[in-house]
Amino acid sequence: MAPRCLIVDDNQTFLEAARALLEREGVIVVGIAATAAEALAQAHALQPDVVLVDVSLGDASGFDLARRLADDDRTRDLPVILISTRAEADLGDRVADSPADSFLPKSELSAQAIRRILDRPARKAGASEHRGT
Repeated sequence: MAPRCLIVDDNQTFLEAARALLEREGVIVVGIAATAAEALAQAHALQPDVVLVDVSLGDASGFDLARRLADDDRTRDLPVILISTRAEADLGDRVADSPADSFLPKSELSAQAIRRILDRPARKAGASEHRGT
């Protein structure tokens, strides 16, 4: 079954390119959002299988959005994959300390990479356990 995805990024060009790429590869992009507020509303309304969140959302933090999604009863078990043009090592401990399920460089974004993350045994064991809550 094709994963249903919400993409969150404040760069409109990237949103459209990522949507086209993922849809071409069989992912169902149910929505795109440019702000944390839009992302929360769409996550509630659309109930995607996964949310891709850019670590930098203009004046907001993707790390904060990942925390808000993890702390919300309606999205607690929703897998979150942080994305960035920066390397994970450049972000210090912020990725490891976040409740997100994984990190994926934007240059490696693909349906296969998303499926691989979603199929990890820890993911199947439950997001709450994986997130350490």
